[in-house]
Amino acid sequence: MKLVIVTGMSGAGKTVALKVFEDLGYYCVDNMPIPLMEKFAELLMENSGEPDQVAMGVDIRSGDELPQLQEILDRWREKGTPVQILFLDASDDVLIKRYKETRRSHPLAGNGRLDRGISREREKVAFLKRQADYILDTSSLLTRELREEVARIFSGGQPYENLFVTILSFGFKYGIPADADLVFDVRFLPNPYYVDELKYQTGEDAAVREYVMQGGTCGEFLEKLFDMMEFLIPNYIKEGKNQLVVAVGCTGGKHRSVTVARALYLRLKERRELGVKLEHRDMEKDNKRMG
Repeated sequence: MKLVIVTGMSGAGKTVALKVFEDLGYYCVDNMPIPLMEKFAELLMENSGEPDQVAMGVDIRSGDELPQLQEILDRWREKGTPVQILFLDASDDVLIKRYKETRRSHPLAGNGRLDRGISREREKVAFLKRQADYILDTSSLLTRELREEVARIFSGGQPYENLFVTILSFGFKYGIPADADLVFDVRFLPNPYYVDELKYQTGEDAAVREYVMQGGTCGEFLEKLFDMMEFLIPNYIKEGKNQLVVAVGCTGGKHRSVTVARALYLRLKERRELGVKLEHRDMEKDNKRMG
């Protein structure tokens, strides 16, 4: 039997994740009383038939019973029960925004402030995050992207590293992205803005990419960038980092940064054990001005 505990911060996407597990053929149970979980798993293991894949949703709604889950996990591990933990997380700002958009109340906020409820929840679920086999930060993920990541981890038996990389192109004139971990300035590359037939195109167009790549400077830079990422990613994973934002900037975020970000994305996408997404923050802004 394959058993997965789906947990994390309220509002981080647990309901979506459980739906994915259902689609993958898992038998899903949400918010089962903690004292019943161990007996439930025992009954399933005693039954050699279906279901042989189970996903159990656990969160702060378990209240004072939640700490009991640690004892159950310890016993499962002593017995060799095949259990994995998927922890869904998101930044406080994103969680607050999601709660405000849905007009839901946080389980621990009561009549108090939402941020205090989130802070209390982080403390209570920290023991699960420390033991998680997989941590997904959903702060910048669309629902579709979250579905794809969960499916990628738990189907097909592919190796998976606990790191999700966002490649983000941007324009310096609109400001450096606040959530960037690494920032690369590519304003030294040939600028298509000064070519009339390319000015209003973007780095998604082949003609623009060819122009940026002319002379070999961009190609040389990309090889050095690829080498750097190959060095950094394993070390970030070893350090426990689960979310990495790589920002690539030019003047307007339309031509050069898009070209380089796209190339980096395609290279990292070849590493099937990584979660990778590409985002162009400023590509469509100010189409009639500098690119």
